[in-house]
Order: sequence, then structure tokens, then C-alpha cells
Amino acid sequence: MNPVEVAQGDSPVILGLPHTGTWLPDDIRARLNPRGQVLADTDWHIHRLYDGLLPGATTVRATFHRYVIDANRGPDDASLYPGQNTTGLVPLTDFDGEPIWETAPAAEDIAERKARFHAPYHAALAAEIERVRARHGVAILYDCHSIRSVIPFLFDGVLPDFNIGTNGGRSCAPAIEAATQEVAAATGRTHVLNGRFKGGWTTRHYGQPGQGIHAIQMELAQATHLETEAPPFAYDEAKAETQRATLKAILERLAALAPELRA
Repeated sequence: MNPVEVAQGDSPVILGLPHTGTWLPDDIRARLNPRGQVLADTDWHIHRLYDGLLPGATTVRATFHRYVIDANRGPDDASLYPGQNTTGLVPLTDFDGEPIWETAPAAEDIAERKARFHAPYHAALAAEIERVRARHGVAILYDCHSIRSVIPFLFDGVLPDFNIGTNGGRSCAPAIEAATQEVAAATGRTHVLNGRFKGGWTTRHYGQPGQGIHAIQMELAQATHLETEAPPFAYDEAKAETQRATLKAILERLAALAPELRA
């Protein structure tokens, strides 16, 4: 199994999909406990939700599951949210704080997974960013995510429907942040900018507006497009159709902004 799938397009927008993969090598799957084997923390159906919304958008998708290694964490495993509950480069628990391994990965396992999965994903993503920037003079990386709307281990209360992360405004031009927020607000649904989720390592690492690389993360509450936020995590066609219209509007606005953002 190739750890990353790339579909090249001619748009200035790149969709990052680090958490939709469900593949685990047999030896790694065998080390997960029954709770871990449910793969509950997958970004369920996010690649389907975004499919075809912006013709010409490049997509870079990890095929491996985040329990193998998390492609949205830095290789140094530094916490993205110091002082708050979170999961690491190779998670030891799920989002509820419960152990997921019968045999926890050792240091040599993590090093091997970095080389086999994490590095190829980011090599592909970095290559596409450079290709798109060379073509357009700018690249807009839109990192696609989702999460259950209620997870007491990670945050209080109910998560907003749209969680926009720009690392406090540092990872992209203000116009990108404003356009995304404006479309989300127009739906009348709950949204927040740089709330509990400010953008993961991908957004923070690649977002360099001064160099013509803009990065933004969208963390969707899974209640917006799933029948239920529990197994079998089924896709809800009616909910998804509404959500797709909003996401399409966001991506079209970002693509239209690109000529004004050339470095």
C-alpha cells in the first residue's frame, strides 16, 4: 500500500487529507487492543465530503491510519497545545484518553514509522506546494479535518460546526481567514476562529504567507455530515449535501483570492 495518494490539479488550492486513511499494516493492527481496532478517531468520509468540490484542486491524502503515525504532528512530537489534553505523534490513547494498544510502540517502532509513513506524506505534500507555487506564484493549503462534536477529554461542551485554524492568523493572509469565516458565518451555524483547534503541525509548518504559501485548517464537527458520531460512522447524504455547498463556496472564494496573494 502506498502511504500517500496524490491527485495533481491546476488550481492554486491544495487539499491536505492526513486523517482519512484507515489502512494499517497487519503487524500494527495486531498490536492494537479491541478499542483501538475500532479506529474511532478517523476523519470519517472527509475525502468523500470534499470530492469534486473545486475542479482542479490538488489533493494529498494519507492512506494510513493516524494510529500508525499522525501525519498532522511534527516529527519531534512537540505538543501542539501545551498544558491541554491531546494525542501525540504515535497516539497511545484515543480521543477519550483510553489506551488503544495491547503492546505500545517502542522508540524503534516510532522511528520506523516516521521513515515509512510520515516522511513520504510530507515529502509529497511539500512537493505539491512547490509545484503549485511555481505555477501560480502562490499556494493555498487547505487542511481538511473532522472530529466528534463532544469529547470531554479534549474540550468542554459541544464543538462548533466549523472550527477554523490559522495559528492565530500567522499561517495565512487575513483575506483567506476572513473569507472562510464569512462563508461559515453566512450559514447561521456555529463557527469559531482559532478556538480549541488553531491548526495542527501541517498548518503551522507550511503556512508562510510572506513566501507565498498560505495554510488554513478546517476542523468540522462530524455531526454536520454523519448519521451518528459512533460506529458505524455512516455518511448522511442529506447533511453532507448541505455541508458540501458551504465547503464548495469556501474553496471557490479561496481560489479566487489567489491572484491577489502572489508573493
